[in-house]
Amino acid sequence: MVAPLPLRLAQLLRLRLHFQQQNLRLSCGFLNRRKHWFSTDSALADERSSSSAENRTTTESRNKGPPLYKAFSDPDNLQWKEMEAEILQDIDSVICLTKEILHSNRYLNGQRLTDEDEKIVVERLLSHHPHCEDKIGVGLDSIMVDQHPQFRGSRCLFVVRIDGVWVDFSYHKCLQQYVRNKYPLYAERFILKHLKRGS
Repeated sequence: MVAPLPLRLAQLLRLRLHFQQQNLRLSCGFLNRRKHWFSTDSALADERSSSSAENRTTTESRNKGPPLYKAFSDPDNLQWKEMEAEILQDIDSVICLTKEILHSNRYLNGQRLTDEDEKIVVERLLSHHPHCEDKIGVGLDSIMVDQHPQFRGSRCLFVVRIDGVWVDFSYHKCLQQYVRNKYPLYAERFILKHLKRGS
C-alpha cells in the first residue's frame, strides 16, 4: 500500500536531511585527516593540542546549549497543545453538526431545523454571535437553512424572526466569539490555526 503524498514527501525530506548530515560529517572528518597527512610533526602536535581544546569547548557548548527539539519540551508549547486539544474537543460536536446541516441532504433549502438541532444551534452558536441582538431583532421564530443571498453556491443558516424577516448569520463568527470568551489567552492563536474562513 502506498502512503499518501504528504507523508511520502515528509519521509523523503527526512531521509535527505539524514544523508546530508552524514555526508557533512564524513567530509569534515576526511578534511581533518588530510591536514594531518601533509603536516610536519611539530605542526601536527600544535594542531592536536589546539583541536583537543576546541573539542572540549565545543562539547561544553553543546551540553550547555538549548536542546535540539526545544519546541517539544517547552512548557509553554506543551500547555498550548493541551489547551488546543481541549478547545477542539469542546467545539467539535457543534462544528460537525453545523457542517452536517449545511453540507448534507439532511435539510433542503428553505427547510426549518428540527427542535433538537435548533436548540443546539441557538445555544452553542447564535447566542455567541457578536451581533446576536441585531440578528434576533423583534424575536426568534426559527432557524432555517437556505442558499446564501450573495454567494449562490453556498448555504448558510438564517434566523427567521417573528415578523417574517430572514437574517443570515455566520457560524464561524459565533465559534470565534465563543472561543474568545471562554479561552481568552489562547483564542487568537487557535482562531488563526483552526477557525479561518473557508475551513
